[in-house]
Amino acid sequence: MLEIILLLKRYFIENKLNNLLKAKLLLTTFLFFAIINFTYAQTAKVKGVILDENNKPIENVNIKTETSGTQTNANGFYILTIPANTEVSVEFSHISHKKVVSTFNLKNGEEYEFNPVMSTSIEQIATVIVTNNRRKEVEGVVTLNPEAIRKIPGANAGVENLLLTLPGVSNNNELSTQYSVRGGNYDENLVYVNDIQVYRPFLVRSGQQEGLSFVNTNLVQNVDFSAGGFQAKYGDKLSSVLDITYKNPYQFEVNADLSLLGGSLSVENISKDSKFSGIVGARYRDNSLLVNAKETETNFKPSFADVQGYFTYRFSNKFHLSFLGNASLNKYNYEPQTRQTNFGTLSDPIALLVFYDGQEKDRYQTLFGAFKGSYFVNDDLTLHLITSTYHTTEEEYFDILAQYRLGEVNTNIGDENLGEVEFSEGVGSQLNHGRNDLDALITNIEHKGDFKINDNRIEWSVKYTNEDIKDRLVEWEVIDSAGFSIRPPRTTPINEQPYEPYSGPLEPFQNVRATNNTQINRLQAYTQWSKRSAIGTSDVWYNAGVRVHNWSVSGDGISSSNQTVFSPRAQFAIKPNWEKDMLFRVATGLYYQPPFYRELRDANGVVQPNVKAQKSFHLVLGNDYSFKMWDRPFKLTSEIYYKNLSDVNPYTLENVRIRYRASNNATAYAYGLDMRLNGEFVPGTESWFSFGYLKTEENIDNRGYISRPTDQRLKFAALFQDYVPNVPNLKLYLNLVYNTGLPGGSPSYTDPYEYQNRLPAYKRADLGLQFVLVDGKKQFASGWKKPFKELSFGFEIFNIFDVQNSITNTWVRDVYSKRQYAIPNYLTPRVFNIRTTMKF
Repeated sequence: MLEIILLLKRYFIENKLNNLLKAKLLLTTFLFFAIINFTYAQTAKVKGVILDENNKPIENVNIKTETSGTQTNANGFYILTIPANTEVSVEFSHISHKKVVSTFNLKNGEEYEFNPVMSTSIEQIATVIVTNNRRKEVEGVVTLNPEAIRKIPGANAGVENLLLTLPGVSNNNELSTQYSVRGGNYDENLVYVNDIQVYRPFLVRSGQQEGLSFVNTNLVQNVDFSAGGFQAKYGDKLSSVLDITYKNPYQFEVNADLSLLGGSLSVENISKDSKFSGIVGARYRDNSLLVNAKETETNFKPSFADVQGYFTYRFSNKFHLSFLGNASLNKYNYEPQTRQTNFGTLSDPIALLVFYDGQEKDRYQTLFGAFKGSYFVNDDLTLHLITSTYHTTEEEYFDILAQYRLGEVNTNIGDENLGEVEFSEGVGSQLNHGRNDLDALITNIEHKGDFKINDNRIEWSVKYTNEDIKDRLVEWEVIDSAGFSIRPPRTTPINEQPYEPYSGPLEPFQNVRATNNTQINRLQAYTQWSKRSAIGTSDVWYNAGVRVHNWSVSGDGISSSNQTVFSPRAQFAIKPNWEKDMLFRVATGLYYQPPFYRELRDANGVVQPNVKAQKSFHLVLGNDYSFKMWDRPFKLTSEIYYKNLSDVNPYTLENVRIRYRASNNATAYAYGLDMRLNGEFVPGTESWFSFGYLKTEENIDNRGYISRPTDQRLKFAALFQDYVPNVPNLKLYLNLVYNTGLPGGSPSYTDPYEYQNRLPAYKRADLGLQFVLVDGKKQFASGWKKPFKELSFGFEIFNIFDVQNSITNTWVRDVYSKRQYAIPNYLTPRVFNIRTTMKF
C-alpha cells in the first residue's frame, strides 16, 4: 500500500492533477495491480521511464507480454508485473517509434528498473536478456554471458573453457574440462545445474578420455561463478562454486552447431497455455582431430555422446514441477603404434623412439535424473523439494607394451638421415596392465526454503545423501631395461644388474589390487541470513550462515566411522556514496570438505574410513570499480585472498588423475591476488584481461613446506571480441592463456620432497573467425535464408603459435648409467577446424 500511495503522490505532483475522478481511476488501477500481485505469488516487476532520442518522455507506449500489458503515462512512466523465475519477452511499441523487445528473467518479488530509449531511425534495439547483477556483485560472484560461452573458440569449448580466462582458475590441459581454483585441485569445486549438484567421472586418467562436460552450453541461460568465500548455501568444498541455470523456454527454437569435432542440436518450446515448457539437447564429440595431431601415431576411435533434457510443468502459479535428465555414453578405444620425441639441447640432442603393442578400451556410462518441486506460498516465501539420482558405470581396460630406444640424434644438416637415432644409449620396455571397474549410485533428497521479512532474507536447507560405490582396482606395471627387470622403488635388496645377478622372485614395478564395496551416508543442513541496509548514505549488504555436515562410512571389510563438522561463514559489502562507483566486500569463514569416495581410497586402492574432512579458513577482500573509458563502460575487479588449510589429505597429480594418501598428515596455505578488467574495448562487445598471482605450499609430516601440485604461480589471460569495421558481419574471437609451470612431471610413486622441478610454462592462443549471414538485426523475408533466425560460418585455429605444451613426463632409464630421463608428453599442436552455427 505504501508503494501505491507514493506512486499516487508522484502522479499528482508531476501532473498537477486535482480531478477527483481521475485520482479514483488511478487509485483503482494501482489497487488492481496490487491485488494481482498478491493473488499470483510468483511475480516480479519491471518499471521505468521510456524516453525518445531527445531524452523526452513518450506517452502511450504499448507494453505487452504474452499474458499482460500496460501503457506509459504522460511522464513516460510505466510499471509492469511479469512472472518470476522464467524468461519473459516484453515488447515496447509506439506508432511513431521502432519497437523494442527485451527478455527479462527476474527473481520472485524482484523489482527491476528498465529505461529504454525508443528510436525513430530504422535501427531497432537488439533483444537482450536482463537480469539484476548487483546482488551477485556483492556476493563476489562473476556472471558470464552464455553467448560468449557458445562463441569463444577452444579445443574443449564450453563453460569451463571460458572459466579458464578468469583469474585464479587454471588448467594446463586443453583436452580436459577440469580446473583448479586458487591452489585447490579438481575435486574441490562444486557444480550445480538448477540447484542440483552434478559429479565428474571417477576413473578418468587423461584429458583425452574425458569427452563431454556435463554442462550443455546450448541449454544454458545463466552462469555464476565464485572463486572463494562463497555463502553457506553453496555446499562443502574448499575452492569454488559453478552455478548453472538452464533455460525456461518462452518460444519455439532450434539451435544447431556443427564442426569437425562433432555437433550439437537443441530444441525448445512452450505449450500454448504456457503451462509446459521443455528443452532437449543432444551432443556428439570426436577428439580424433586433436589427438591424431599429437606425436604418437595411433588407431584412435573415441566417441562421446549424451542427451539432456530440462522440462517444467506449471500446475498453477503457486506450484511448478521440473525434471532434469541426462544420459551419456563415452567410449574410448586407443591403440598406439609409434612415437618419436626429440628433446635435450642443440649441442646434445636426444630422441626417444617407442614401438607399441596392445590397446586400451574404456567405457563410461552415466544416467542422471532429478525432480524439483517449487511451491510459491506468497511473494515472501518459496519452498523447494529436490530429489536426484546419479548412476555411473565405468570400465578401464588396457594392456600396452612399449618398447623404446633412447639415443643420439643425427644433426648433420643435409644428411638423408637427419633427425634419426644413430646410436642407442639405452633400450627397454614397459608393460602396463589394468582391469578397473566402478559402479556408483548416488541418491539425494533435499528441502530448501527462502523467506523474506522486509529487508531480511532467510534461506535454509536439509539434505540427505546416500552413496553406494562398488570398485575393483587392478593395475600393475613391469619395467625392464636391456633385458633386466627393474624392481619396485624403495625395496631391498637393491638390484645391481647387470653387474651382479639377481636371483630373487620378479615383482612388478608397481602393483595395485583392491576390491571395495563402500556406503557413505550424509546429512547436511544450512541456514543463512541476508540483509540490504544503509550506513549513512552508503548501501550495505550483510550475509551470515552456518552449515553442518554429518557423514558415516561403512562397507565390506572396513570399520564404520561417523564424523560431524560445522562451517560458519559471513560476507559484508558496502557501496559508498562517492562520485566514483566503487563496491568493497569482505568474506570469511571455515570451509570443510568431508571426504568423497576418491579421497578415502589410498595409493594402494584400500578405503580408509577414518579420513577427516579437510579444513580451510578463507579470507577474501574484494573491490569493484566501475568507470567509463572512451565513453564506454568498464569494470576493474580486484581480490586478495588467504587460505589456511589443516587436516590436509596429500595427493599426487598425473595428467588429470588424483591419487590421495587417504591420511590427514599435512597442513597448507595459499594466498594470492586476482584482477580482471572487463568492458567494451570494442563498442558493443565485451572483452577482458585477467591477471593472477598464487602461492600455495604444504607441509607433510612436518618435513617442511614445499610447493603443492597446483602451485600455479602466475597467470595471464585475455578474452577479446572484435569485428571488422568495414565488414561488421565478420567477427573475431581470441582466447589467450599463459600459466607458469606447475611443480610436477615426476613419477607418481616418488617422494615429492625429492622432485620439485617444474614443468614448462603453458602458453596457448585460440582464434575464431565467424561470418554472420543472419542474426537478430539481419532477417530475410524470402529466399533460402528465410527459415533462419541466426546463421554463421566460422574458421578456428587452435594453438595458433604451435607451442609445445607438456602435461606430464615419461620416465625412461639407462641401465648402465642408472640415469633417468624425463621425456615430455606434449599436448595438441596447431589444429584447424571449421564450424557452423544456426538457429531456427
